[in-house]
Amino acid sequence: MPDTGPVKTDKMLSRKEGSIGYMIFNNPERHNAVSLDMWQASERILEDFKTDADIRVVVLTGAGGKAFVSGADISKFESERASQEAVAIYNATVARMYAGLYEYPKPTIAMIRGYCVGGGLGLAVACDMRFCSDNARFALPAAKLGLGYEYTSMKRCVDLVGPSFTKEIFMSAKQYDAADALRMGLANRVVPDAELEAQVKEFAGTIAANAPLTVASIKAIVTEALKDPGDRDLKRCSEMVQRCFASNDYIEGRRAFMEKRTPKFTGN
Repeated sequence: MPDTGPVKTDKMLSRKEGSIGYMIFNNPERHNAVSLDMWQASERILEDFKTDADIRVVVLTGAGGKAFVSGADISKFESERASQEAVAIYNATVARMYAGLYEYPKPTIAMIRGYCVGGGLGLAVACDMRFCSDNARFALPAAKLGLGYEYTSMKRCVDLVGPSFTKEIFMSAKQYDAADALRMGLANRVVPDAELEAQVKEFAGTIAANAPLTVASIKAIVTEALKDPGDRDLKRCSEMVQRCFASNDYIEGRRAFMEKRTPKFTGN
């Protein structure tokens, strides 16, 4: 598939580079704070990547080099969250976006430089992996603002860093640097800022070159493993594994191994 240039939707950007789709939060003058129309545009971008069979990995990042996402765009509150009904619409949109990202069928990587705050941290936690520059900064300031966080968002954080660090992050509302994030398990990798994009692209390319059915089954099974036992769909897990063994990619993988060549997987 040929590379495509950026496609702009309000303050969101998307582009496709080979098998990697990039979604960029593009509000740098406000540290990529997100408005309702940006959340809605992000849903459309992710849906486009989902239905494009050539896209195998999705990378989320922020424009401007100073922030990933810094939370909600407060300047839009008067127009977007002035009434109880408007607040309900906004909250439902954000919750739907987070859930859709967490349950997304393709691997997702948050590429984080600069500030990752509030809703930005929730967004990063909903991704499968987080690659950070050494200047990344993380914070969840809800306790300083009197805000409440719903169970689902906190559960994702507990699943990622454990209950003790989740309590520390939420209760203290303090800012953490990249080294702290790596220590807590919030970050998968911390690299020099100048190397971040290259390392993310290389890692995303590694995943994209692997068998898509296997990658999808791994993501789905890990997601099921984090659910309460009574809510797990083990039948679906088994079916996804069996689909791997019944696929042409399984044949291709074996042949490539025997022939000592790089396999060419199609997802079939």
